[in-house]
Amino acid sequence: MNALSPIRHDILNTTAPVMAQTHLTLKSGNVKTGPIPVSTTTADTCPAACPFNNKGGCYAAGGPLAIHWRKVTENKAGKAYADFLRDVAALPDGQLWRHNQAGDLAGQGDTLDTVALGQLVTANRGKRGFTYTHKPIAAGSHEAAAIARANASGFTVNLSGNDLAHADRLADLAIGPVVVVLPADATENTVTPQGRKVVICPATQRDDVSCATCGLCALQRLAIVGFPAHGASKRKAETVAKGAAH
Repeated sequence: MNALSPIRHDILNTTAPVMAQTHLTLKSGNVKTGPIPVSTTTADTCPAACPFNNKGGCYAAGGPLAIHWRKVTENKAGKAYADFLRDVAALPDGQLWRHNQAGDLAGQGDTLDTVALGQLVTANRGKRGFTYTHKPIAAGSHEAAAIARANASGFTVNLSGNDLAHADRLADLAIGPVVVVLPADATENTVTPQGRKVVICPATQRDDVSCATCGLCALQRLAIVGFPAHGASKRKAETVAKGAAH
């Protein structure tokens, strides 16, 4: 199967070994996200490879989102993956939605469950789903091909860069769009060491812009989207963004 082969998974009769609990909020109350559906997945999907994991500066580890994320992780909120897929499939055609305001793609830790990703792509048909992943992806791997198929099939998987140099390495994979964490005080567009354009997330700079009105991260694009470090642990995240953790 090549990188652009069609997804052919049956989302209603899944037998994928997915243990993650996932919660779908139909209307987000987050001002920066805007009133679109957002999901939250158990913390065990977060890869050890992510430098923001384990108190490393993850924005989702603090505030009200952390409380909700903990409930999902403890199976006190959310649904089994197959039921979550049905909810995604039931969203209106053309609906913009964000997968994982906290958590990562299905698969324990650094592992990417490519079957589960294919099933999510199928459930998303006709919708405008997008997400971000910190899963470590090797060039030419089965996982890289699965992400390329997802992006070619209407479900946008953004590869998450730790700093500008890392963003270049992810862009070199040529399997999907890239985002990157920037220093907390970043306010202007910039470029990577290899000269790629980095556009600062408009919602971080303007009060009248949200994910719901922007939709940039749901697009297949060459420009890298930059997110200034934010949240209660933004100084830790900023250390990573400046390359001090490598």
